[in-house]
Amino acid sequence: MDTVFSPPLQHWLDIVGIFVFAISGALLAVRRNFDVFGMAVLAEVTGLGGGLFRDVVIGAVPPAAFTDLGYFLTPLVATVLVFFLHPEVERINKAVSVFDAAGLGLFCVTGTLKGHEFGLGLTSSVVMGLATAAGGGVLRDVLANEVPSLLRWDREIYAVPAIVGSSAVALLIHLDAVRPVTAVGAALLAFGLRLLALRYNLRAPRAWKRSSATVDAESGGATG
Repeated sequence: MDTVFSPPLQHWLDIVGIFVFAISGALLAVRRNFDVFGMAVLAEVTGLGGGLFRDVVIGAVPPAAFTDLGYFLTPLVATVLVFFLHPEVERINKAVSVFDAAGLGLFCVTGTLKGHEFGLGLTSSVVMGLATAAGGGVLRDVLANEVPSLLRWDREIYAVPAIVGSSAVALLIHLDAVRPVTAVGAALLAFGLRLLALRYNLRAPRAWKRSSATVDAESGGATG
């Protein structure tokens, strides 16, 4: 498959996405009272984790994060910014969330395309798109000893927009309709869904009739 975006454009899109994700990792480290090293670790993991996982799984080794110094340094720049200006960054948290949604849309598209480029089927490519977009955040939360946001019912949907965007790309691949404009359209679809989730507090449904089950469990429903 031909490259959808030109290599220079792809590189800078990746850098922007990594930077925004890294900001969220560094901010979580501040909230968890981590030192500067902990901030850097969470920034690196959040910015690069999804892409690293994808590249290792599909055999694109060494991963881009280890061959392009810019990829590695970008989270460190985010760490320095948050270290000195975290109150200001916190105040523009809504803007950071918008950029995070843009990174989600970009990475679910590029992850799906790269997975297919390396020989994965369409379904597996969709999984790679989701992993690229959300993997760094999952690793960030695990390292910070939190339930990953991806799994929490009290957080706005995150995986669903990524899955929709990745599935749209898979459909484009199936129809042989992958072009820069259609790829951007798929990214905008995921981006828009994530913004709607943030705006209207959209959440995924929980288990059917879970209230009664929860009551039973809390009252010692399991008898022995």
